[in-house]
Amino acid sequence: MYSKTSPYRIITVCTGNICRSPMAALMLTEAFEAAGLGELVAVDSAGTTGYEVGHPIDPRAARILTAQHIASEDHVAREWRREWFNDRDLILALDVDHFGWLQEGAPDKESLAKVRMLRSFDPIMAGRSSLDLGIEDPWYGGHTDFDNTWTLIKGAIPGIVDHAKAAIAEYAQDQASKPQQVTSMS
Repeated sequence: MYSKTSPYRIITVCTGNICRSPMAALMLTEAFEAAGLGELVAVDSAGTTGYEVGHPIDPRAARILTAQHIASEDHVAREWRREWFNDRDLILALDVDHFGWLQEGAPDKESLAKVRMLRSFDPIMAGRSSLDLGIEDPWYGGHTDFDNTWTLIKGAIPGIVDHAKAAIAEYAQDQASKPQQVTSMS
């Protein structure tokens, strides 16, 4: 959970962690840096399966990130770990199957409340069913599919940044309203 000593933690989740979720994590990291929140927010990614564990980002995803001056060569795919329900403040599913999988695996109501569809933060998608918010796996397609994935993720980024800013501000306000502990020097 976010505190002054630990950042607000976001994780993006897709199937294999080589296309959509690393793209989203790297794009969000860049956006938080640009917003001056790089020290306050940490973003990472994972896959719901172990199919691609240890592999680098898909070259087609790397191509579009590189074109936007976002480095991706350090990415290594990994599989979701259950303890991340407790360690993350916001869990972003990239497609409806990931969303359902995460909801089903949530150990409690607090964890379940952290699970959101990434595109639910896109104002164009406001009020839409979670079934309409998925980003299809571009792995099966070509460069155009990866370009489309970029565009869909990009539409949600300002809303996610605003959400994290609000959570950080709320935490700061809660801390400011708590009585200060005074120690005696006698």
